[in-house]
Amino acid sequence: QVHLVESGGGLVQPGGSLRLSCAASGSNLYSMGWYRQAPGKQRELVARITSGGSTNYAESVKGRFTISRDNAKNTVYLQMNSLKPEDTAVYYCNTAPNYNLSWGQGTQVTVSS
Repeated sequence: QVHLVESGGGLVQPGGSLRLSCAASGSNLYSMGWYRQAPGKQRELVARITSGGSTNYAESVKGRFTISRDNAKNTVYLQMNSLKPEDTAVYYCNTAPNYNLSWGQGTQVTVSS
């Protein structure tokens, strides 16, 4: 079973940037995604990357977020720029578009002045 560990979250002002990382415990050649869950809302998929590097994004983050991966390091990244208060959420990674692995603990992103 592959275990996922997310990191890189924090408190940032509107307009700021963060880079999230998702490290997998074993070989990870799956199509992967970053999900987020805001308080009182359902978890949503915001970015996806295939094993070959093709990407797609939710409309709400398109042009601001960039997903990437390093298969040699079994790690997936999410570069988040021009952050908005509505990006505040716990961010998770998992296979995408359907999550098939156990969820990690997530990493909290808070965008506030």
